[in-house]
Amino acid sequence: MEMGKEIRRLRNDRGITQEALASALNVTPQTVSKWELGASMPDVQLLPEIAIFFGVTIDTLFAMTPEQELDRLENHIYDSALISEAELRGIENRLLAFAEDKDLEGRAQLLLAVLYNHQAEQYRMLAVERGKTAVEKTGGDREAVSELANAWGSYMPDWNVRNHHALIEYFEDFCRREPTNRAVLMWLLDNLIDDRRLAEAREWLNKLAAIDNTFRTTMYRYLIAEAAGDGAECEKQLRALEAMEGQEWCRDTTLGDIYTQRQEYDRAIEWYRRGQEIQPSPKYVDSAVSIAHICEIRGDKAGAIEAYREVLRLMKAEWGIISGSEREEIERAIRRLQ
Repeated sequence: MEMGKEIRRLRNDRGITQEALASALNVTPQTVSKWELGASMPDVQLLPEIAIFFGVTIDTLFAMTPEQELDRLENHIYDSALISEAELRGIENRLLAFAEDKDLEGRAQLLLAVLYNHQAEQYRMLAVERGKTAVEKTGGDREAVSELANAWGSYMPDWNVRNHHALIEYFEDFCRREPTNRAVLMWLLDNLIDDRRLAEAREWLNKLAAIDNTFRTTMYRYLIAEAAGDGAECEKQLRALEAMEGQEWCRDTTLGDIYTQRQEYDRAIEWYRRGQEIQPSPKYVDSAVSIAHICEIRGDKAGAIEAYREVLRLMKAEWGIISGSEREEIERAIRRLQ
């Protein structure tokens, strides 16, 4: 926070000397000088008096650097449920203003994407609730069921709806321009495999193998073999993945995902717990959420509640999250199961 700089700006804008401000606040001019130089901060009890003197809110005194304001906006988006239209426009305009600065453009554009995705997710949740009510009130009307399925992210049988060709085309172009960007290359592989474009996936996997010496190359060999229905190759790659030493914690959670999809739930839970245990702080909550979902699938309500409570514990202990929409969603899940 740069309160001292803000006090100096307000004082200069109004043509007030340090001595005059000091007299009005019953402090010494040296104290005001220290505030403005950042050597000390005003006592919290003085903040209302300073705000009244300049005719501003206390929040105005807490001037932020652009990076700090971007942090504040990001935290506000993540902590909010559905943001009102008026507030949305305000956040959007502030981020668009930041995007005019070439040094801040990348972060600002990222947060705009976060903002729009946040709103889309909140509206999707509303669509789920309205869709469920529509299905019940219409006796399972075909269109109501379709809207509910769409809102809830259901599998879509129509290839023309579910294929990823436009996204794949964009990622391919990006990877040709930035061939060492592992993150985008992995997203490309994920979507090629999901579309069963396996010959192309193998070609891109060779490019990944050239820049990656982690478990990820073996993971994709397993996923391609699975999509191709090659059981023997699947087992070979799975054994290789399990035998790897010195890998980061997400190797273990990847194995949890694989065993979950194989419906070998006990082994999946073991790998999820192992991954969460060795993960450095701040620990993510994904493993605990996955365990909760497995317990719900198995009808183990007590196990699911325990796992969701672990999610709440991690949110508080690792991230300092004690309120907000993410926490409320987990609390609702616990109430539903009790």
